[in-house]
This record gives sequence, C-alpha cells and structure tokens, in this order.
Amino acid sequence: MERFDNNLTNVYNFRIKAWSSIQYYKDVVLPKLLEEKIIRISPFANRLSFDAPPAVQRLRCLANYEALRFSSPILSLGETLVARMKELSANSGGKYVSVHLRFEEDMVAFSCCVFDGGEQEKEDMKKARERGWKGKFTKPGRVIRPGAIRINGKCPLTPLEVGLMLRGMGFDNNTYIFLASGKIYNAEKTMAPLLEMFPNLQTKEMLASEEELAPYKNFSSRMAAIDYTVCLHSEVFVTTQGGNFPHFLMGHRRYLHGGHSKTIRPDKRKLALLFDNPNIGWKSFKRQMLNMRSHSDSKGFELKRPSDSIYTFPCPDCMCHTNKSADSRSSSAT
Repeated sequence: MERFDNNLTNVYNFRIKAWSSIQYYKDVVLPKLLEEKIIRISPFANRLSFDAPPAVQRLRCLANYEALRFSSPILSLGETLVARMKELSANSGGKYVSVHLRFEEDMVAFSCCVFDGGEQEKEDMKKARERGWKGKFTKPGRVIRPGAIRINGKCPLTPLEVGLMLRGMGFDNNTYIFLASGKIYNAEKTMAPLLEMFPNLQTKEMLASEEELAPYKNFSSRMAAIDYTVCLHSEVFVTTQGGNFPHFLMGHRRYLHGGHSKTIRPDKRKLALLFDNPNIGWKSFKRQMLNMRSHSDSKGFELKRPSDSIYTFPCPDCMCHTNKSADSRSSSAT
C-alpha cells in the first residue's frame, strides 16, 4: 500500500459486470492482479456468478461467513450495543426483537407512495425526488399510480403500521425492540405511535453516546454496519422492505442459528389490504397477523434453490443439514 500512499482510492479499480463467470476472472482479472499485486473491485456485491463449482462455493462461504469482518472499532461498538440491549432486556432473558425500518425521506420519496397525503408531505417528496433523481420522476409520459404501488406491496411500512403489525403478532408493550434505520422522515410525528405502543424501543442513537457515534455519523454504510451487528444477535429480526441489508442478514442469521433465519417477513400485499379495510376488527386483524408470523417461522428453514442467493440461503452449500433429534439422542447416549 506504500506504493499508493496508503490510500485505497489510488489502487486500480476493476469495474466488473455483475454475475461474471469464473473464466472472466481467470482471463481478465487475474493478469491485472498479478501485474499490480493489489486491485480494487467496486462495486463489490454480486460480482461472481452463482453458477460455480462446489469448491468455489465453499470458498465463497468461508469468505462471507468466517473471514470477512467489520473493522475493529465498528465491531467493538456494535457488540457493546448488543450487550446494552441484552442488559436492558434482562427480564426477558436478554432477548430482544430487531426491526429494519425503511422510512427515511429518500425511501419515502423514491417509493412514490402517498402516506398522510398532506400538502407538506407532497412538497417534501417533490423536493426530495428532484434533489436525488433529477427529472427521473417528471419525464414526459411517466405516470405514477400510488394506489397501485401500495396494493402491490411496494410501499415502505410506516412506523404506525409496523407497530400495529407487531402488536397483532403478539408482541406486547414490554417487548424490547431495537430499531435499525436511518433518519426517519418527519420522525417527531411518525414515530410517536410506535413509541407509544413499544416504550422499550431503542435505536443506536439512544443506546450509544454522541461521542461513541461521532466517528461514524457522516458515513451511512458504517452506521448501517452498527445496525447490522445489533440485528444479527437479536432473538427475532423483522424486515419491512427488500434490499441487501435484510437479505444478507437473513443468510447470516441462518448460518448462526442452524439454518433458521428467525426472521419475520410480512406479506405486504396482504398488509395493504388489511390496513386499508375500514371494517376489519382487532380480533380478525390479530388472527391474520398470527398466521403471518407462523408462516414466516415455517419459512425460516429453507434450502437454496438454483436461482437463489447463497448469501440469503447458505444451506446446504455453506453448512451441513443435520438431523437434530438424532444428534440429541447420540449426545445423551454419550
């Protein structure tokens, strides 16, 4: 690294097409690596095809689940926050629920959904879209149908909707919740009902001091890494939107928990219909939520299919599928 003034941005950056073949790495990337001795691959996610022989898949598993680590300061702070969450939830055996909430302004704007429908929201979203995606949403002929987007389950869940869903699933107001998120849109208003339903809710900003978070405050990926660590060690993980964060986390949790992701993945199409039904009663809603939770639990154990990501479905490529009853019998016999 001395050749590059110890600055990673000076290292040759190889822009590799997503899902590239092993042959491409041998023919194109390897010669440059041998020449430079060090190269950088950015973007990094999903640069290698999943159509790889078992030996390569095993190496990939080893790299992803054993070798790769967050830097020591990030990992240390993440583990400190895990310990604080477990200490707070000591009355529940140190168990807490983590929720990945995607209700940041840019997410709300990009979704093109309508939430409270007020003039302020309309103006905020218009400005956010123009700021982030200049003209993308105002191209001639582009038609945005918020109602259709919601019915298709594409709208991010609001904090209120997340609270109602969790209470319907049986989590009471004594439940300790860690909320993984960026800056929530209009947080003072939108977060109030969720905090009322779950007064034991915590975020990294609530668990850590300003001094502890200061080195990471201006780096969204580093803040996400802290969230990731606390979510990884929760008893239950609740995902409310797609993306790399929940997909990688589900796989990592499967790897740690003997193949079970211990993750709640709500059916957002069904949720939209339920939330928008003015005639539904609490008993009926709760029954639907308990069924949804049960379905998530049954889908926790899933083997990877040919088209699935190894990062979300590590079994059987990255771990052995054992008969637990047989294991317990053999261990009790010894």
